[in-house]
Amino acid sequence: MNPKVDFYFDKPGKWQKEIQQLRAIVLDCGLTEQLKWGVPCYTLPSPLTGGSAKERNIVLIHTFKEYCALLFFKGALLNDADALLIQQTENVQAGRQIRFTGLQEINSLKATLKAYIFEAIEVEKAGLKVEYIKNTALVLPEEFVKRLEKDPALKTSFAKLTPGRQRAYNLYFTAPKQAKTREARIEKCVAQILEGKGLED
Repeated sequence: MNPKVDFYFDKPGKWQKEIQQLRAIVLDCGLTEQLKWGVPCYTLPSPLTGGSAKERNIVLIHTFKEYCALLFFKGALLNDADALLIQQTENVQAGRQIRFTGLQEINSLKATLKAYIFEAIEVEKAGLKVEYIKNTALVLPEEFVKRLEKDPALKTSFAKLTPGRQRAYNLYFTAPKQAKTREARIEKCVAQILEGKGLED
């Protein structure tokens, strides 16, 4: 256990018992615990990656309002024999989640979760890589194009977002059929975009 990560498991929250158990399960698989992106991230120690000094991200633990989850960085390459892995959005190409809504659920899947983690480790040790589909140009809704033209700071901030975050916003903005709804969604997200945050951040 890494003391720098303790705060995440000790702070008051809805899923504390669940994520404490997930922590125990992941650490039992020989991974190194680190703090990345403000959440517990578990990496493959460098001796297992051919002596490279750079450690490889395998899985992280994170919480949401409706569930807590393990996120496998290269989940798309796992066999997923038990059909547990979830693709967060259609634009997420590599990562996959296993979601939990109770401690009993985690305990019942303990052996299975370890099997998934060990498979993820083998994927990394084998040097397997996700083949990313090249990003196609975004077709932004007319309402958003006009909003960007009015606000240079917003345009700059949106351009600085990762392609995945840009696509997520674009899907959210283009989904409604009515222009008023699209405009409302855009206005709702302006502050987040200016802060450099994604739709789900």
